[in-house]
Amino acid sequence: MKATEVPAIAGAYLFEPTPHADERGFFCRTFDADVLRSVGLDPDAFVQDSVSRSVEGVLRGLHLRSGAGEAKLVRCSYGKVFDVVVDLRPGSPTYRNRAFFELSGETQTTLYVPAGCAHGFQALTGTADVSYRIDRPHDPAEDVTIAFDDPELAIPWPLPVTSMSKRDADAPRLAEVVRTNEK
Repeated sequence: MKATEVPAIAGAYLFEPTPHADERGFFCRTFDADVLRSVGLDPDAFVQDSVSRSVEGVLRGLHLRSGAGEAKLVRCSYGKVFDVVVDLRPGSPTYRNRAFFELSGETQTTLYVPAGCAHGFQALTGTADVSYRIDRPHDPAEDVTIAFDDPELAIPWPLPVTSMSKRDADAPRLAEVVRTNEK
């Protein structure tokens, strides 16, 4: 498994496994504590795993957590997604930068999203399963959502949106979220 720093987002990493394929399918390691340690991440900090299933065109995000934030490991275990990270850490050298990725079940690449960054994705295939490993228990009172179509972010979502949650559809623009969090 290879760890690669994401230049556009300070502290973000891609973890690329080496799938071993044969006539039966494939096998690969999707989590390796030693590889995380090698880039300064504590593998024991992750306390909760979740999975979402989406159909083509579904958009989830942009989400982040207030307070101490939430770091996460994100992997598309089946299908393919267009994945987005926005750095919203005011002291970060990459503050307000965006980074885009295609994550797929073919590569099993895992993306590390640092706490304080917004995250979202759009399913590109008929079915897309996304697995999350987060570093603290979920608290809905700390959920923050930013409009996926905010012109300031100008995210080039590849497909028309077929469905999203009411919370995502009603999300405020980035400027409003930043203003609210500065208070």
